[in-house]
Amino acid sequence: MTDLNSLVIFAKVVEANGFSEAARRLKMPTSTVSRRIAELEGQLGVRLLERSTRSLRLTDVGAEVLEHAQRSAGLSAAVDDIVSNVRSEVSGVLRLSAPPSISESLIAPLVGAFQASYPKVRVQVLVTERFVDHIADAVDLVFRFGALKDSTLVARRILTYRHQLVASPSYLEKCKAPKTPQDLIGHRLLAFSFWKPENNWRFVHANGKKETVSFQPFLSNDYAGLAHALVAGAGIGDLPPVVHPELLRDGRLIEVMPKWHFRTFNLSLVHLGNRYIPRPVRIFEELAAQIAPKLFSTLPT
Repeated sequence: MTDLNSLVIFAKVVEANGFSEAARRLKMPTSTVSRRIAELEGQLGVRLLERSTRSLRLTDVGAEVLEHAQRSAGLSAAVDDIVSNVRSEVSGVLRLSAPPSISESLIAPLVGAFQASYPKVRVQVLVTERFVDHIADAVDLVFRFGALKDSTLVARRILTYRHQLVASPSYLEKCKAPKTPQDLIGHRLLAFSFWKPENNWRFVHANGKKETVSFQPFLSNDYAGLAHALVAGAGIGDLPPVVHPELLRDGRLIEVMPKWHFRTFNLSLVHLGNRYIPRPVRIFEELAAQIAPKLFSTLPT
């Protein structure tokens, strides 16, 4: 079995961008850190890092292993927290940021579960669609969609899903249901378009065929507002499955063109990777990773 401690050391070396700094943070000799990485590479039979006198670079395999190494580091820290909770209570302030689309269905139950276990932690939630800067906005954890572009950040994926194209039964009774993306042009289309006059939907069929539809939406709103409009029969629109999932379960909305899919999104919790991570942040991140998949057990992908 792979040595979990070596994985934790590997994650720390990448985070610190060097063996010496990682050794300082881990409070162990640099030679020990270097030896443990070499042993891990030998055990796996692959090179994880390309080394030079001035820098480190992840190999392709190393980049894949890093995600699991970071998860091992988080799990190790969480286990330490569980044990230390017996001796000390968790307190302080936890600052979160999330888009409005998940504030009700995901953030509210996560924060509720967290505060039920850690009542002395004060939680502040910034709900916004704009890009949030961890330092400028003084935020500990950000719920973010898609891949990271900033190497100073660390992401923990908690959900994977795709949006669904939906409409109400009443709308589909009045208007013939589209069978292909091009059929959508004759319909009233609703979208979250960030105030842009034109929107694009990119579809992939189950057989691999791709099509793009460009249109001017009849209604642009946040996803909560779009959900209400769609239920009222205002047209066809895309919704994330984490926004009012009961609407599809109850039949108040129906998936349109189910064989034509939008691309898949990753929803991750993101924090700064170059400084000490407070215990409330580590604990909330672990709790979210455990609870979120249970809240949405049948997400479309």
